[in-house]
Amino acid sequence: MSDFRSLHRSGAPLVLPNAWDVASARMLVRAGFVAVGTTSLGVAAANGVPDGEGATDADALRLVRRITGLPCHVTVDIERGSVGLAVAVAAAGAAGVNVEDAMGPVETQVRLIRAVKREVPELFVNARTDTHWQRAGDLGEAVRRVRAYADAGADGVFVPGLREPGDIDAVVRAVDVPVNVLHDPCGPTLAELTALGVRRVSTGSLLFRAALAATVEAARAVRDGTPVRTAGLPTYADIAATG
Repeated sequence: MSDFRSLHRSGAPLVLPNAWDVASARMLVRAGFVAVGTTSLGVAAANGVPDGEGATDADALRLVRRITGLPCHVTVDIERGSVGLAVAVAAAGAAGVNVEDAMGPVETQVRLIRAVKREVPELFVNARTDTHWQRAGDLGEAVRRVRAYADAGADGVFVPGLREPGDIDAVVRAVDVPVNVLHDPCGPTLAELTALGVRRVSTGSLLFRAALAATVEAARAVRDGTPVRTAGLPTYADIAATG
């Protein structure tokens, strides 16, 4: 299996699908993905706890311990994270972590990144800034933050919600580490992101939300006596074979 860092360095961006449980991770690996991330929203919602409040630490760690044996690289969304949690997921076999700042003080995130890299230097730290997530977006602030995080030792930077080509280009040019963006169905195509120099594209909670929508759609179809879409559905045997 190739080195996780090398997946960010050549060719098209690394497309990183985000799983929320063992079955989704196994199916993504079977589909040919060489790296799988976790989605904090998916893990939180699947376990009935809020996202972004540090309530998923135990669940995220339990999940990574169960999927790092798969033939793929695993990177874990640890929300705002902690050094202890980063060390624990690394010990469980994770290749990387995603740590978000939720727009807290830059200095706080810088200290966290430095501490994590000091304790587990081999762990790929993807430093996320939330300047554009659920916000109008401030490009100048995003650039300031990603530069600070890269200077602190982050292996990559992530600006979810960034979608304008000019803004993406500005962030890519601002740092010497791989830039990660969140897939946006209404944003630039993968080919356009490649041309802009983006090195990683995550799906975030998209797959989890799509799965929920498909679940409700199928249940309504059964209730209402309308056709259930079965094209492409994995069979019972397909799922059982991943166990």
